[in-house]
Amino acid sequence: MAVRLARRAAEQPASPIRRLAPFAAEARRSGRHVFQLNIGQPDIPAPREVLERLQTFDQPNVAYGPSEGLPEFIEAVREYYDSLGLTYRTEELFATTGGSEALLFTLAAIADHGDDVLVFEPFYTNYSGFAAMVGVRTRPITTYAEDGYHLPDVGTIERQIGPKTRAILLCSPNNPTGTVYGDEELEAVGDVCRRHQLYLVADEVYREFTYDGAKHRSAATLEGLDRQIVLTDSLSKRVSLCGARVGWIASKNAEFMDAVLRFGQARLCPPTLGQHVGAVFNRIGGDYMASVVTEYERRRNLVFEALDAMPGVLVRRPQGAFYMCAKLPVDDAQKFAEFLLRDFEVDNETVMLAPADGFYATPGAGVDEARIAYVLNTDELARAMNVIRAALEAYPGTTRSG
Repeated sequence: MAVRLARRAAEQPASPIRRLAPFAAEARRSGRHVFQLNIGQPDIPAPREVLERLQTFDQPNVAYGPSEGLPEFIEAVREYYDSLGLTYRTEELFATTGGSEALLFTLAAIADHGDDVLVFEPFYTNYSGFAAMVGVRTRPITTYAEDGYHLPDVGTIERQIGPKTRAILLCSPNNPTGTVYGDEELEAVGDVCRRHQLYLVADEVYREFTYDGAKHRSAATLEGLDRQIVLTDSLSKRVSLCGARVGWIASKNAEFMDAVLRFGQARLCPPTLGQHVGAVFNRIGGDYMASVVTEYERRRNLVFEALDAMPGVLVRRPQGAFYMCAKLPVDDAQKFAEFLLRDFEVDNETVMLAPADGFYATPGAGVDEARIAYVLNTDELARAMNVIRAALEAYPGTTRSG
């Protein structure tokens, strides 16, 4: 009998963010410039305080650190939350290898094999990947572009709760839609979690990225849910430290945090160098973040206005993060993305998008949508939008002509 892979290996989904990488590599080999709008990799320089901190590591080697994180990094996180009016003790914080490990450990701790978590689709595609690794199912609740991807009513949410539902996973500001959920939406989800004794896992990595006067409210402010709320967070986007792989978990549930610690002991420790660099993130002046938000708002406006002017494109102006989802007048966004990389260019330039079907768990959903990350400077974004506009006119599968 031949050897075989585990079922989870077959069930692990490919990332729509990275699955077009071979096409992009071939486009570059052919001499074309590829505007990467598929991935949330900020081009904005990290703060001076962080870059200077990088030069101060003076140990003779890079040693293992504590499984729960370096004390100075944990203290920086504690002080950061304190500045937001959120009180966490040291033992209620746990450093992770990016926000990815924070989510993976959380799912592993709160749900058994065959359990499910509710997610509002479209959602960050790697939620499905993390869930598949631990045998947990993502049960989708669809949100719609026409509604700005805001949450449905409580009845719609509760109808999806089954005997194996363990949690609701929420991301605000949202990746991939840029939607910022309001007080009523957050309170409604909190009420559902109270009534049904569910965990509320809040992915808040884009907390500071809000526009047009929108304000992010942390799930940690919901009353009566201390044992049920888990925050996952990261420095990747906040201070342009994606490759440092530093994130954390915050929870007041001591039993949950003990389980997370044991998971962490099995992987030894989070990145020592990344934590050393990140330990000063709470000292960064407010001017830095304000300038970053202003720049992303400028980029958002450019991309939104360009897409909104394209015939057949449906897009809503997002209020947060640095993504937007666009419904395109194409038969298949995956095929359109391949067309861009393989068959199309404007002045030797083309674009890499993230097809949105991978941001949905409902079969067949999102096939005509794409996520666009507006993480390039405005000149490059303007050229990228020109490529998309021209490609929609040239693509054989365009369903509406202007």
